[in-house]
Amino acid sequence: MSASLSVVIPAYNEAARLGNTLTAVVNYLRQSWPDAELIVVDDGSTDNTASLAREVLNGSRGARASGGGLRTSVITYKSNLGKGRAVRLGLLAARGDVALFSDADLSTPITEAPKLVDPILSGQFDVTFGSRALDRKLIGVHQPWRREQGGRVFNLVVRLATGLPFWDTQCGFKAFRMSVCRPLVEAATVDRFGFDVELLYLAFRAGLRLKEVPVRWDHNEGSTVSLASDSFRMVSEVGLIRQQARRGVYDSAIRAVRERQQASS
Repeated sequence: MSASLSVVIPAYNEAARLGNTLTAVVNYLRQSWPDAELIVVDDGSTDNTASLAREVLNGSRGARASGGGLRTSVITYKSNLGKGRAVRLGLLAARGDVALFSDADLSTPITEAPKLVDPILSGQFDVTFGSRALDRKLIGVHQPWRREQGGRVFNLVVRLATGLPFWDTQCGFKAFRMSVCRPLVEAATVDRFGFDVELLYLAFRAGLRLKEVPVRWDHNEGSTVSLASDSFRMVSEVGLIRQQARRGVYDSAIRAVRERQQASS
């Protein structure tokens, strides 16, 4: 029997803080979603991220996952393929009806999960995603001013280039109804930081029901994102998404999702 919820945490060189993150997530799931699934995807880390994740999930650091029905796993590989690839691998490995991915730093606390998961489980939406833009009073610790303004500019570029009517596509807290979203995850190609835009764009193009949800959020130091080089790369990836859409790269996946929707209606 599949779990009702799968939580995916992509991680790259996160050994310094992953222990606390996994302890918090496991304790929350055991209390609130005892039959859930937790998947850590180690994206080719050069530190001991993978071994630490296994240690924590095996219970040797006080976050024993063997109680109840909680299932845990660690996916690891040698090369750093990008956060987008790590998230997609985790989503495709998920067995839950709903799969939620969260950043490894828990900038959005895992306790915010019901805001995203419940609207999907109740049948109202197919994709839900956290937003820092809809209610900025929920932001505790802000990013540095330049980074925050850069994020706003990038989101404006996204809106103009893709037609997505959302105010924050980059918050690392998103949930998917996998029964309809799986073809879109399989068709996605962006491996780096523009992957969020691609997934939301595909879901929007396929006519799925999307909801942007205000969530609590705190900036955490230790980001591996370079404001200059990675911002340029993200804009380039948005351009790539548009090019691939024009070439019909996504058409078969979008068609498959629409057929699934028609079959279930």
